[in-house]
Amino acid sequence: MSILSIQGLSKTYQSGSRKLTVLDDVNFEISSGETISIVGPSGSGKTTLLGLCAGLDSASTGSIRLNGQALENLSEDQRAAVRSQHIGFIFQNFQLLPTLTALENVMVPLELKKRKDARTKALELLDKVGLGDRATHYPTQLSGGEQQRVSIARAFANEPKILFADEPTGNLDTETGEMIERLIFDLNKENGTTLVLVTHDLELAAKTQRIIHIKGGKIQEDNHA
Repeated sequence: MSILSIQGLSKTYQSGSRKLTVLDDVNFEISSGETISIVGPSGSGKTTLLGLCAGLDSASTGSIRLNGQALENLSEDQRAAVRSQHIGFIFQNFQLLPTLTALENVMVPLELKKRKDARTKALELLDKVGLGDRATHYPTQLSGGEQQRVSIARAFANEPKILFADEPTGNLDTETGEMIERLIFDLNKENGTTLVLVTHDLELAAKTQRIIHIKGGKIQEDNHA
């Protein structure tokens, strides 16, 4: 069953008198439970594509169907509701709220869904990522690897059907990066989540079932393991 279907997707920006095409007629489908890497050189459109798939931005043309819903037909509020229900997102620069503790950061998506067990569930997730004893620490009191573990716990908090990860190990040293990789794949497998990963790291990409190569805004290759 397809969880994400992309058809004729393009994204252009106006830059002065020039039109800049970042994505050009991109087409692919992702089945529920699949693990996918999107790779390509800097400026190839990978992060733009990920943001569009997650409903963080609107396409210029084309269709994105996520879990059966056409995102282009939804308002910003409706897209936010879809993200809250179905999507987890891990950012390269963590995107934690600096005024909230690790626990409070993980509780945010749970509280948005009005979960009465938000605190219990958030503590459980922090335990899973090995940070149960750091729950009351603020992001500035945590290392980069610890901040990324908090963001992974937050991403899995709403039990997403699909997880988008944008260079999740890009800001981390090799050893910490490998630990973060294991966490993402282990939690993903445990939850049966679909994983879409943007990375420059071809070793990381090789751990997914499928690799989509993108260059100049177009898909060059789509390889299944």
